[in-house]
Amino acid sequence: MHFLLGCNHPSFTLPWRTLLPYLVALHLLQPGSAQLRVVAPSLRVTANVGQDVVLRCQLSPCKDAWSSDIRWIQHRTSGFVHHYQNGEDLEQMEEYKGRTELLRDGLSDGNLDLRITAVSTSDSGSYSCAVQDGDGYADAVVDLEVSDPFSQITHPWKVALAVIVTILVGSFVITVFLYRKKAAETTKQKGKDAELERMDAKLGTLAAELERRDAKLETLVENLERRNAEFEKLASDLERRNAQLDKLASDLVQQTKAVEKLNSQWSKLQSLKLTKSDTIQNNCIGYEKSPQAVNYSPLSNPEKHHEAKRRWYIKSDYPQYPNQRGVGPAHVGTHGTPI
Repeated sequence: MHFLLGCNHPSFTLPWRTLLPYLVALHLLQPGSAQLRVVAPSLRVTANVGQDVVLRCQLSPCKDAWSSDIRWIQHRTSGFVHHYQNGEDLEQMEEYKGRTELLRDGLSDGNLDLRITAVSTSDSGSYSCAVQDGDGYADAVVDLEVSDPFSQITHPWKVALAVIVTILVGSFVITVFLYRKKAAETTKQKGKDAELERMDAKLGTLAAELERRDAKLETLVENLERRNAEFEKLASDLERRNAQLDKLASDLVQQTKAVEKLNSQWSKLQSLKLTKSDTIQNNCIGYEKSPQAVNYSPLSNPEKHHEAKRRWYIKSDYPQYPNQRGVGPAHVGTHGTPI
C-alpha cells in the first residue's frame, strides 16, 4: 500500500509506514501551525545529452504557489536558472534563456517543477529550489547528472552496429520520404493529367464549334457569291435593257420626227384638197348655169348631159388647152385621168 504525500504529485508515492514517523515528529515539533517546507521527491536526477529533464519540488503542506516567489538557483555559479514571481518570469542566466519552463499547471497544487530542455554536460550540478512568501522561506536541493553516452569507451562492434542502425534508419526515413514525395507528385501529376484531359475535351468541343461555324460561314460566303453573281447578271440585264430603251427612245424620236413630217405633209395635202374642192364646187355651180346643162337634161338625155359636163370641167380646169376631142386635155378625164 502506498500513501500520497501532501499534494497530488505523481512522484510523491511512498510507503505509509516510512512516512508515519516523520509525520508524527512534525506534528510534535509544530503543535500549533504547519511550517512552510520544500520537499524534493527525487534528490538525484540523471539524463543524457540532448534530453529534456524535469526537476521536481513540492510545497509541504500543500498550498497554492501562484503568488509565491520561486527561484531555481545553480549552486556552482549562484545564478538564477529560473525566477518566477506573481505570475511573471523574471531575469535568468544567459545560457538558460529559452531553455527553462516553470510548469504552471501544478502551481495551484504546490508543485514547483522546472523543465530544462536539451541538457548538456555543463548543466550537471546541484540546483536549489527556494520559495518565499508571507509564511516564510524554504528551499530544497536537487542534483542533476548529465552523461554523454558517445564519450564513453565503447566496443568497436557496438559502434559499427550503431552506425549500421543509423544508416538503416536514415535509409528507411529517406525511402519513406521519397515514397511519399513520389506519391504526392504522382497524385499531383494525375490531377494535372485529369485537368489536361478536361482542357483537351473542352478544346475539342471548341474546335468542333469552330468547324461548325466555319462551315456556316462558308455556306454564307457561297450564298453571297451566288447572290453577287445574280446581282451582276441583273446589272448586265439592266444595262442591256437600258441600251434597248435608249435605242427605242432614239427610234421613237425619229418616228416622232417622221410623224411630224407626215402630219405636216398631211396638213398641206388637206389644204390642197380643200382648195381643189372649192374649185370643183365652183365649176359645178358654173356648169349648172351653163347653156349645155340647160340644153341637155340628165333626165331627157343623160349621155349628152354627162359629156357636156365633162367638157365643161376640163375647160374650166385647163383653159390653156384647146377644146378639141382627142387633143390635150380632151384625152384626160376628171382631175387629169386619161379617158
